[in-house]
Amino acid sequence: MTEHPDAPTNPTLPNEVTPKVTGIGGIFFFSDNPQQTRQWYARHLGFEVNDWGATFESRSADRPEEVASLQWSPFPTGSDYFAPSPKEFMINYRVQNIEGLVRWLRESGVTILDDIAHYDYGKFVHLLDPDGNKIELWEPS
Repeated sequence: MTEHPDAPTNPTLPNEVTPKVTGIGGIFFFSDNPQQTRQWYARHLGFEVNDWGATFESRSADRPEEVASLQWSPFPTGSDYFAPSPKEFMINYRVQNIEGLVRWLRESGVTILDDIAHYDYGKFVHLLDPDGNKIELWEPS
């Protein structure tokens, strides 16, 4: 993978991990009936669903000991979770060094919508891309 020439490559701390996206962490979209949608995907495509959708796990060829997950979730049409974006979807990107990445994005003039939130399963923050798409960044625990 080639890095953008303006990408932050010189960490401010000696042992800091380069802030960047490492993969897709989730795909979220509107559904008129999320429960029915989850059931359809389970029945017809074999998804193992729960109340939030489905979780797909994979391993990296570079780090096979690390399990990565991708969350697939239908949201009720009109949910404000994707706001302020008018789009009917949101992508979650898995990142490393979310603090450094948010610092770089702020310095670059990117619209950051909230502060980094901390949960047992990781850290999250939301931003807008140039097309007005809301993006969720997630650094797993």
